[in-house]
Amino acid sequence: MALHKVIMVGGGGVGKSALTLQFMYDEFVSDYEPTKADSYRKQVVLDGTENNIDILDTAGQEDYAAIRDNYFRSGEGFLCVFSIVESESFQATSDFRDQILRVKQDDRVPFLLVGNKCDLEDKRQVSTADAQERASQWGVPYVETSAKTKQNVDKVFYDLMREIRNRKAADGGNGADPKSKKGKKKGGCIIL
Repeated sequence: MALHKVIMVGGGGVGKSALTLQFMYDEFVSDYEPTKADSYRKQVVLDGTENNIDILDTAGQEDYAAIRDNYFRSGEGFLCVFSIVESESFQATSDFRDQILRVKQDDRVPFLLVGNKCDLEDKRQVSTADAQERASQWGVPYVETSAKTKQNVDKVFYDLMREIRNRKAADGGNGADPKSKKGKKKGGCIIL
């Protein structure tokens, strides 16, 4: 059975845990308690086949930035979450993406940009157009969600699992880029 490792990233208070809990247990938790790191596993049916999804809900606080690299190395796909009612959280997505790309050393990593809290349209600070433009620049999908109403919650997880599955298939099923020369040693000498 396929296992897909998903990492939740984004600033503090954007709803990473709320999205995860809504997907896992169909429940909305309105009380915000900062996360250190929580791990979840769920068996799901993806396009007619059974799969396991491993979700690591990471801390958004800057205090935990040093341990993020280890989490990012283990991830196969990323949901980068910001709150549409907090422009600073949208600005922070660039830093998260840069950190992921630096750790993964691969700009084709499965990645979705997620604008959460779309049920709070009257308090919106980040326009859909701005978010779509950033996603387009990065070459990634953009989806707006609401952990409260469950709008598009399942969609983002299933879409990311499809991207991970497609990436694994393109890479021969092992997650490594077959065209990459990184990590492969060649014998011989170099004449200078």
